[in-house]
Amino acid sequence: MSTSQTTDAPKNPKTARGQRTRNKLLEAAETAFGENGFHSTSIGDITRRASVALGTFYVYFDSKDEIFRALVAHMGHQVRAWVAERSADAKDRVDAEYKGLVAYIEFTRQHSNLYRIIEEAQFVAPDAYKAHYDRFAAGYERSLDEAAERGEVADGDNEARAWGLIGMNVFLGLRFGIWNPDKTPEEIADAAIGMIAKGIGK
Repeated sequence: MSTSQTTDAPKNPKTARGQRTRNKLLEAAETAFGENGFHSTSIGDITRRASVALGTFYVYFDSKDEIFRALVAHMGHQVRAWVAERSADAKDRVDAEYKGLVAYIEFTRQHSNLYRIIEEAQFVAPDAYKAHYDRFAAGYERSLDEAAERGEVADGDNEARAWGLIGMNVFLGLRFGIWNPDKTPEEIADAAIGMIAKGIGK
C-alpha cells in the first residue's frame, strides 16, 4: 500500500559520515528490494545488509515506504549522473544520444535491480514512479531544445521526442542490459543511432 509521502526523504544528513550511512542503507535497500521485492523485504533485512543497528535506520527514514521512495529517486539520480558524465564530451546531440545509450546499457548491467525496483514502484509508490520519469523527460526535453537552438536537430515537438527516446532507452536496456546481454553496448547504440538520426524510411 502506498502513501502520499514525497519521493525525497526529509531527514537529510548534515555530515559526511551521516551521508555515507544513508547511502549504505540505500545500497542495502537496492539489493534487498531488488532480490525480494517491496512486500517481502523488512527494515531488519535492510539494516542487516547495511551492517547498521535497527535504530540507525530511523535516524534517516521513518518507514520502509519512505526508504523505497527515496531509493527510486536515488537510483534515478545515479542514472542521470552516470549518463551525463559519460556523454559530456559529445560533439553534438546525435553523438550525445549514442554515448548516452552506451552509458545507460552499461549502467543497467551493473545495477540489475534497477528495473525490478522502478517497475514495482508503479504499484507501490505510483507518484515516485511518475516523478522518476518526469525528471528524465524534463532534462531530455531541455537538452533537445538547446540542441535545436544550436542547429543540431530539426525543429519539432521535443516533449514527445523526449518521451519517445526515453521509451527506446528503457526497453533497449531491458532487452540487452538485463534479459540477454548478448551484444556490446556499442553494437546496440550503432543500431539505434541510425534510427534516431535518419528514421526508418528508405
